[in-house]
Amino acid sequence: MSAALELTGIGVVLRGRPVLTGLDLRVTPGECRALVGLNGAGKTTALRVSLGMLPPGTGRARLLGHDLARAPRALWSRVGHLVETPACYPELTARENLECGARLRGVEMDRWRPVAMRMARDLDLGRWLDTPVRRLSLGTRQKVGLVGALAHGPALAVLDEPTNGLDPLAVVAFRNLLGEATASGGAVLVTSHHFDELARVADRVDVLHRGRVVDSLTPDGRDLERTFFATILAADRATAGRP
Repeated sequence: MSAALELTGIGVVLRGRPVLTGLDLRVTPGECRALVGLNGAGKTTALRVSLGMLPPGTGRARLLGHDLARAPRALWSRVGHLVETPACYPELTARENLECGARLRGVEMDRWRPVAMRMARDLDLGRWLDTPVRRLSLGTRQKVGLVGALAHGPALAVLDEPTNGLDPLAVVAFRNLLGEATASGGAVLVTSHHFDELARVADRVDVLHRGRVVDSLTPDGRDLERTFFATILAADRATAGRP
């Protein structure tokens, strides 16, 4: 199966420090792939490379069959993202922000609007739709970002800590939205520090350490957090040449 996103040998140096060092990553349609690592492992940098926000120094990135460096503008209408913080105009309402994002993507509004409003209801965002974003809490702004990233049915969604600030009911609703996205053939790349959540939503969990993927785990009922730390320790011992 062709990949929705494929990173091969990606290297990135920021402020003279190597952040990604030969990163290989592949996300296929219908798959939720998680990327986990310690602080500073390069997760957000990997997402920024995946979205063309940061050009890699070495390696190749392909998005929906196109070389990312030469991807046509229309391709971005098939991508959804939430990286670091929701991209919102603070003076506009939540509804206005969502509609602006959809129009910028060239989405057919008559088809998009009922999906977006249903997602907003699922996340308990409906009562805040006509409130300026500057007055919303962190968790409510996060809901705006999630609807904006998913309502147009992207072929690839890239989500950085998507449950940040969400209440428990919204977390469950988000799981369902991810399930809908992958069931319809969409690909999802997600990062999170919440291993119990990743065990529920991810098909595979890639462990990013010192700028590269050192193992790929399957959430199969085992203690994912314990396995993650064991993987990191094994990688460090192998680098140091210790048994």
